Amino acid sequence: MSNRNFSTKLLLGSAIAFLLYSCQPKPATQSTQKGLIAEQAMVVSARKEASDIGIAILQKGGNAFDAMMATEMALAVTYPFAGNLGGGGFAVFRLNDGSLGSIDYREKAPLAADRDMYLDENGDIIPGMSTQGAMASGVPGTIAGIFAAQEKYGKLSPAEVLAPVIELAERGFVVTENQAGRFARLRETFQEVNGPGTYFAQEIKAGQTLTNPALAATLKRIAQHGRDEFYKGETAQIIVDHFEKIGGIISLEDMNSYEAAWREPIVFNYKDLKIISMAPPSSGGITIGQIFEMISPYDLKGYGHHSPEYVQVLVEAERRAYADRNYFLGDPDFVDIPVGELLDEDYLRNRMASFSMEKATKSEEIAEGEIAFAENMETTHYSIVDQEGNAISVTTTLNGAYGSKVYIDELGFFMNNEMDDFSSKAGEPNMFGLIGAEANSIAPGKRMLSSMTPTLVEKEGKLWMVVGTPGGSTIITSVVQTILNVYEFEMSMQEAVEAPRFHHQWLPDLVSFEPNSFDSTLISILKAKGYQILENNNPIIGKVDAILVLPDGKLEGGADPRGDDAASGF
Repeated sequence: MSNRNFSTKLLLGSAIAFLLYSCQPKPATQSTQKGLIAEQAMVVSARKEASDIGIAILQKGGNAFDAMMATEMALAVTYPFAGNLGGGGFAVFRLNDGSLGSIDYREKAPLAADRDMYLDENGDIIPGMSTQGAMASGVPGTIAGIFAAQEKYGKLSPAEVLAPVIELAERGFVVTENQAGRFARLRETFQEVNGPGTYFAQEIKAGQTLTNPALAATLKRIAQHGRDEFYKGETAQIIVDHFEKIGGIISLEDMNSYEAAWREPIVFNYKDLKIISMAPPSSGGITIGQIFEMISPYDLKGYGHHSPEYVQVLVEAERRAYADRNYFLGDPDFVDIPVGELLDEDYLRNRMASFSMEKATKSEEIAEGEIAFAENMETTHYSIVDQEGNAISVTTTLNGAYGSKVYIDELGFFMNNEMDDFSSKAGEPNMFGLIGAEANSIAPGKRMLSSMTPTLVEKEGKLWMVVGTPGGSTIITSVVQTILNVYEFEMSMQEAVEAPRFHHQWLPDLVSFEPNSFDSTLISILKAKGYQILENNNPIIGKVDAILVLPDGKLEGGADPRGDDAASGF
C-alpha cells in the first residue's frame, strides 16, 4: 500500500477533523518560573483533588503504584471529561533499583466487531457511528490495569487505597469554570444519547459541589470484591445489560476475558539522555524515538528556541515519523511491527535526507518509509514519583470528551469511544485527522492504535524526568518539545510545560501553532519557505503534567496552566 496520493478533498477533510478537535505539601511558590518543589514525593495531575489523594496515599505508607490507583480513580470522580472507569490507558514505570516496565490497559474491540462495521453498503464511513453512542465503545481496560499494577507492586490493600476516593465521590468536588463550560456545551448531547433524566442533563454551574453517589457505590463494590467485580460481577452485568438495551455489542464474554498486558517499553538514547516510553499499541514510544533520532544531528540549541530553523527541523522530523506511524503501527498481538528497523539510525538519517532548510517538504511527497517486510484529544495524564524513588508516567482516556457520551447512570461513569481510533477505512482520517492503514484495521479482541506517550527520562543513569500529556495526535509532539525545553534550553520544569507548542502530523499538511504565542516574523519566514500554517482556531496543544528531579535531589512539578492541573508533594 502507498499513501502517496491524497486528494485535495481528503486534505481538507483531515483539516476539519483536526480542528474539532496535598494533602499538606510543604509550602512552595507556584510561579511561571518554578513549579512546586517537594523534598520526597510528587503527584501532578489534571485536578488538585486527585493529586492530593495520590499524595495522601503515599503519606499513609503506600508507594507509586498505590498512588496510581488512587489518582486514577480520583480523576474518574473529579474529571469525567477524561478520567474514567470506562476507558483505558498506558503506564510506564521505573522502580527505584532502575528496572523498567510498562502496562497496557488499552481498550479492545468487542468480539462481535468486524473490520467494516462502520461502513455503509457503498463502503463509505457512516458519520458519527464510531464516535458517539452504543457502537463507539471498546471493552474498557482501566480497572484491569490499575489493579494489575497495584497487585504486583503496591503495598496497601485496594480497599485502603480507594477509601478516600469513595469519600470524595460522596462528599463531592467543586466544579471549575472550565468544567462548567464543558458541561453546558454538551448538556444537550448527554440528553440526546442517554435521555432527559440522565445525571449530566442537569444544569451544572461553576462553584457548585457535585457529588456522584452512583460512582461511590460502584467503587465500594470494586474495593470489596476487586477487579473481578468490574469484569465478572454485578458491575459487568450492568454494563452488558445497558449496551444490550441501547443497541451495543459489548458482551459478558468481552468483559470476562479482558486482561491488561505487560509490555517491554521502548528505550532509546538522545545524546546523553535515556528515554523510556510506551510500546505499541501506543504509537508514542516509536514515534518520539524516530523524532529524537532524526533531530539529533542538528544544533537545536545553537538555532535558538522557536527559531525558524528549530521549528523546521522538528516539523520535518514529525512529518516523516507520523507517515511511518500511520502506516506501520497497530496492536502487536495482531500485526508484525518492524520496531528495530523503524528506530534504526541509518534508516532515519535516510528519511531526513530529502530535507532542506531552504523549503518545506510536501507531505504528498512523503509516504511510509521503505522497510521490507488515528486519535484522541480529550485524554488526561498524571506523573508520580514516590518517597522510595519509584516513578510512574500514566496516560488514560475515554478518547473524545466524555467518550461516546454514553453514561451509565446506575454505575456513575461514561464509556469510551475508542473504536474511532481504529482505521474504519484505510486511508480515511479519524476524528483527529489521523490517517489509518491496514495495520490498525478493526478485528475482534484487537487493541486500537493510540498516541498516548507516557514517558520517563534518565540522565547519568538516574531518574531525571516523568512526563506526558493529553492532546490526541499532538501528544507526541508536546512530549518531545517539553523534554527539549528542559534539556536543550535549560528551562525549569514549569517553564517547559508553559512554553508555547507547535505541531505537525504529516496529514493534513499544516503546521499548527498555539494561538497568540509565536512571533509573526517566524510565521512569515516559514510561509515564505512553503509551509502551510494553521493560524486560526488552533486547538490547545496538550496539557503537560511533569516532574523533574533537580540536581539536589528535590522534585519540581510542572502543572499545565492551560487546564485546572495541579502538583502536590511533600
